[in-house]
Amino acid sequence: MTQRITIDPITRLEGHGKIEIFLNDEGDVANTYFQIPELRGFERFCVGRPVEELPLLTNRICGVCPEAHHMAGAKAADAVYHVDPPRTAKNLRELLYSAFYVTDHATHFYALAGPDFVMGPDAPVAERNILGVIHKVGLEIGGKVIAARKAGHAVVEMIGGRKVHPCTAIPGGMTKGITEEQRKEILEMGKWAVEFGQFSLKLFNDIVLGNKAYVDLILGDIYTHQTYYMGMVDENNKSNFYDGKVRVVGPDGKEFVKYEPKDYTKHIAEHVEPWTYLKFPYLKGVGWKGFVDGKDSGVYCATPLSRVNASDGMATPLAQAEYERFFSTLGGKPVHQRLATHWARLIELLYAAERWVELASDPETSGPNFHTVPTETPTEGIGIVEAPRGTLTHHYTTDERGVVTKVNLIVGTTNNYAPISMSINKAARSLIKKGTVVTEPILNMVEMAFRSYDPCFGCATHSLPGQMPLEVTIRDADGNTVDVLKQFC
Repeated sequence: MTQRITIDPITRLEGHGKIEIFLNDEGDVANTYFQIPELRGFERFCVGRPVEELPLLTNRICGVCPEAHHMAGAKAADAVYHVDPPRTAKNLRELLYSAFYVTDHATHFYALAGPDFVMGPDAPVAERNILGVIHKVGLEIGGKVIAARKAGHAVVEMIGGRKVHPCTAIPGGMTKGITEEQRKEILEMGKWAVEFGQFSLKLFNDIVLGNKAYVDLILGDIYTHQTYYMGMVDENNKSNFYDGKVRVVGPDGKEFVKYEPKDYTKHIAEHVEPWTYLKFPYLKGVGWKGFVDGKDSGVYCATPLSRVNASDGMATPLAQAEYERFFSTLGGKPVHQRLATHWARLIELLYAAERWVELASDPETSGPNFHTVPTETPTEGIGIVEAPRGTLTHHYTTDERGVVTKVNLIVGTTNNYAPISMSINKAARSLIKKGTVVTEPILNMVEMAFRSYDPCFGCATHSLPGQMPLEVTIRDADGNTVDVLKQFC
């Protein structure tokens, strides 16, 4: 008789999801399903709105990375209006984005992923959280994390108008600039962020790389997959989060394709399965071959690990030195061990902090020319940025008045849904065998398979028509059930 193990809800991620593990009669894993039960309808209710509203509307998809949707939306709106923002506007956008990256990567490393390797995958549940991490490594380190997030959000507010859900990027540039005093203040915060990035990498080196058991887990087969890797690069094939071309390399590390944002539909398609609201993007040039890895499968990955694999280096000196150490330590490019994504994430944090300093050091960042007024008839536009969780594509089509007629979003986590599903399946098959007593630590190690991807399911799901199962229990003040309301259950 088939047995079923359910992990619901899965923990330490943005959004909601569950894992279904089915065992065969012998007690081995027959199959796994990583299901996303929630639905966000942004691709539909953005239709009929003026396109200049979309950088504001789409960043309400999620409170975790609204800056990414704000920037992708603004770049897509630039393209719709065929307008090129001035240098000051581009500097301000990328400066805001770099500060956001520092806060976002710090959150995932310390709060979501950190408990697994700082506390250990089999630590008691009550201790395997951010409070447990702070208790183990010290209050001073917890204070640094809070200070890093505070500095990043201060920059987002200065440039973007709000700490969360920024509102200043518009077609052609920005609604406002910053003063020279603000630029200098942002510069000083950026210098501190660089020190924080170096500190975080040292902490990783001491606590994680200094722990043989965890290094063995990283290098082992449980969390290893050989797929294609995607990331945005500049003209020198160095990583860039705000602008550039999308580069894809194969499992052998060789370039497979490099394309401009406007050409994404030539290279990316989406596969649909009936058991989830999330789609499965794949490379058109290879084709959908199912949930398998290797050069003959069109499955690709878009994560911090993917970006360092897809690039020829980092564009700032301190991050470049860490990039070189990363690959020399792990045996060269590309690195296929998915738990190494946590290390790559910290290299990106350091790069973002260095880029923050570079942009804040440019006097033109506080210049007066921060907007070019669009003059051409709006048509169609595509904007791409590297969200912390992967390549983020916004595609808008409008009528001649600039009213949106079609929207397509391929968000960071959507890119990774197939490899996440594969990683969960492999971890479950590796850890759960005939006769295995399935404990909470084992199930947590199955969850670790998705945590390295830092998935965010608030913005990743889309389906039409959508039917979201929902059950609401209404209780009185004494806890007694008064009524139960259900839909699609």
